Amino acid sequence: MNTNRLSANMEKALSDQMNKEIHASHVFLSYGIWADDKGYQGIANFLYRHAQEERNHSIKFMEYILNRGGKPKVEAIPAPPADPESLTACFDGVFKHEVDNTTAIYRIVDLSMEEKDWATWNFMQWFVQEQIEEETLAQNLIDKLKIAGGDRATDESLFTLDKTLQEAPNDVPLAQDATGDNP
Repeated sequence: MNTNRLSANMEKALSDQMNKEIHASHVFLSYGIWADDKGYQGIANFLYRHAQEERNHSIKFMEYILNRGGKPKVEAIPAPPADPESLTACFDGVFKHEVDNTTAIYRIVDLSMEEKDWATWNFMQWFVQEQIEEETLAQNLIDKLKIAGGDRATDESLFTLDKTLQEAPNDVPLAQDATGDNP
């Protein structure tokens, strides 16, 4: 008996998003390594934590597909982009990546509505909310760097920014513990 409650199109879209989240994890890990190498350990730690959060998102997609009777497909993950040339480029890259991810999330929401797959529509609402938070977080990084002086920031301003991000909460939740109220 076939117990898969996902259409072939939906299963593929969800698997593709699972892989997109894994790619995001690699991008942020790569940016973190770049920042660490440049001496920005606070920014690096922030990016490493964000990389772990993106990995957790991929696991959340994997678990959902399996719970709906589907089989997620792990694909080859593209290499992360080249190292950024500056903190501005790094933070702009984080923002662009989050906006691209939001677009992909919306496509799955659209597909769930088209197919009247209300279970998937409901599941995706967590990610819609999460992307609002992710884009805001990325925008705040850009804003903080601008306040510090952007690419012309003083060493003291960059030190303060680095320290601020070092002290940001280090509470990356596990995917299986996430709820709508506690993403």
